[in-house]
Amino acid sequence: MDDVLFSTSENGIATITLNQPKAINALTYHMLVPIRQKLMTWDQDDTVRIVILQGAGSKGFCAGGDIKTLYQARKQQQDALQAAEQFFAEEYKTDLLISQFSKPIIACLDGVVMGGGVGLSYGASHRIITERTKWSMPEMNIGFFPDVGAAYFLNKAPGYTGRYLALTASILRAADVLYINGADRFIPSNRLEDLLKELEKINWHTENTGEKLQHLLDKYTSHPEENGELANVQAKIDRHFSYDTVEKIIASLASDTSDFAVQTRETMVSKSPVSLKVTLEQLIRGEEKTLAECLQTDSILANNFIRHDDFFEGIRSVLIDKEKNQQYKYKRLADVSKEFVDAFFKEP
Repeated sequence: MDDVLFSTSENGIATITLNQPKAINALTYHMLVPIRQKLMTWDQDDTVRIVILQGAGSKGFCAGGDIKTLYQARKQQQDALQAAEQFFAEEYKTDLLISQFSKPIIACLDGVVMGGGVGLSYGASHRIITERTKWSMPEMNIGFFPDVGAAYFLNKAPGYTGRYLALTASILRAADVLYINGADRFIPSNRLEDLLKELEKINWHTENTGEKLQHLLDKYTSHPEENGELANVQAKIDRHFSYDTVEKIIASLASDTSDFAVQTRETMVSKSPVSLKVTLEQLIRGEEKTLAECLQTDSILANNFIRHDDFFEGIRSVLIDKEKNQQYKYKRLADVSKEFVDAFFKEP
């Protein structure tokens, strides 16, 4: 079975289907290489007018990168490290290509969309979510950092919401994904198939693609039934997450007795101190940077994390043994100096 399926139609529609449904379409190096190659070909191909990006199965679009494979790099053997570095390099190049693609890309973000799945779809011109969407940058849960250009797109969220999402790994539903500009449109999941069928029927070679596509998407677009939560806590997020150190953010949360502050503080103190500090620094440094520049930084950070014990401890605990009892080497924020954090931003 092919891990990625590609198809083109006479009417100008090209489709990429991530085809690892049992793993919720988690990305591997061997999936990313053909995706990038195919996109480069289609970008120059006049017979391709629109690209659809979707995931196979009912669980979701993409649960992120295949982190269990990266776990092999824990032995720090040259070939395993090289394979991990190759994966990140290919992933980031593919994410950038999608953001620069010259034709419309419709990303169908139905179900789980996490980490690498967010990165793959963020740059698409038309990002569709449904009531089943669960959107997250969950890297903080495994002692990693939110990569795939997160310092670029999380900084585009209102106020300091991006910092909050990065440091807590919160899972968002439809209304909140729209609120942070993680998607462009909401279409109920039972209408998504109808949209895709109608897209296939239209001869895009004879149409003004941009105008016709806009009109068609408008026809199917509606509003999530559930209200979002972020807008209601925006003032609290801005109050607590405007500080430039993790210690100050946690102290600020500790001074607030609201359920939101108590819960958020508890969530943060359960994470890897190294991940928290490196991630906050990453977001601060990324505030004025382009997506390409943020991906460049991510490449350096990722290559340092795959040489860092706490990353593998996070993977072991959460994804391998599934007991969520991480024994991090750096247990307290005080154990992580500014010099140690700064070293993560230098080539290993």
